[in-house]
Amino acid sequence: MSREIFERGHAVAVLPYDPDRDEVVLIEQFRPGAYAALAPEWFNDGASPRLMECIAGIIEKGENPDDVARREMIEETGLDAGQLARVFHYMVSPGGSTESVFLYCAQVDAANAGGVHGMTDEHENIHVFSLQADQAFELMDQGRIINAMTIIGLQWLKANRDRVLAEWRP
Repeated sequence: MSREIFERGHAVAVLPYDPDRDEVVLIEQFRPGAYAALAPEWFNDGASPRLMECIAGIIEKGENPDDVARREMIEETGLDAGQLARVFHYMVSPGGSTESVFLYCAQVDAANAGGVHGMTDEHENIHVFSLQADQAFELMDQGRIINAMTIIGLQWLKANRDRVLAEWRP
């Protein structure tokens, strides 16, 4: 028997959270894999290949996940991360891929979150927006947020928001 493994590498994902405004910052961008996956009848009529997501990026050789989290925050949102809380380190799809994700929640000031960001040489067209945490939880519960890393991050924040607020509010 032979098995095929997709060598994907390792990634970082960040859910930016503003404890003073009780807002999360999300991004929206086109995902070709979502475009192909949404073609069958498996998803609801409102599903789009422009996914609402947390921030994410690949860890290059020699990089530290914490540093990648901070770099990706700036590249994809223009926001600096304050405190970083490491939420989980998990396998994405261990049946056929080597990819793992270091998931963080980052303290941010969401007052100026918005606009279009990303790396031009990577052809990124990332739309940034903020919304009340409860609105993000509602979008998730309605099935409008359909990617795992964002769902995991939002579920974690929903379960731990009181503790995060106690630690991060001045």
